[in-house]
Amino acid sequence: MIFGAILAGGVGSRMSISDMPKQFLNLGDKPIIIHTLEKFLLCERMEHIYIGVHPNWLLHMEDLIDKYVKIRKDCIHVVAGGEDRNSTIMNIVDAIEGRFGESDEHYIVTHDSVRPFVTSRILEDNIDAALKYDACDTVTGAIDTIVVSEDGKVITDIPNRAIMYQGQTPQSFKITLLKKLYNDLSEDEKKILTDACKICVVRNVPVHLVDGEISNMKITTVSDYKIAQAMVGGKVID
Repeated sequence: MIFGAILAGGVGSRMSISDMPKQFLNLGDKPIIIHTLEKFLLCERMEHIYIGVHPNWLLHMEDLIDKYVKIRKDCIHVVAGGEDRNSTIMNIVDAIEGRFGESDEHYIVTHDSVRPFVTSRILEDNIDAALKYDACDTVTGAIDTIVVSEDGKVITDIPNRAIMYQGQTPQSFKITLLKKLYNDLSEDEKKILTDACKICVVRNVPVHLVDGEISNMKITTVSDYKIAQAMVGGKVID
């Protein structure tokens, strides 16, 4: 089975325009997370979609689903997120296996709730790559020169841009592989993980690249939010 996993456990500390987590801010006429969820619902290969939400916002998420979602409501499941990104994914994995059991035929497509412009092509390519390679990451080639500075003051390296990529999401995996690798990590290793693909990388498990899109942006800052609003013709909260 193919499962979608929308990660919405954060509280949006870099978004200063509202006390509400950024995934719940309106983008045009509906919340950011609803835009993202609708893209997942249109991908019929995903049989069930899980949303990992901060425990304080579970009821709010359920209310949003009741208000905005018109199709496939029975395939949506809201679960409590964890302390960080990867623990939220593992909470979703636990919920999946609690309902559908463990299986080598289960795959998960994980995605940031605040990337509402993900395309059907990207989702389909992730599913295809996960089925073929067991682990994949969505990326775009680096456009700007990448500069490395170890002290934040002077340049220490300028890598070859031709082999540099910017990571996006989705990141998709065979669930049994991801779970095994995660459980094999030490607590110190878990603390330094920035995303789920790093779980594979630190254990030398290949991660296949899937082409992303520049438009598949992550709404992290106020500037990002203004750009996203312009893309949908909405207004920014003052």
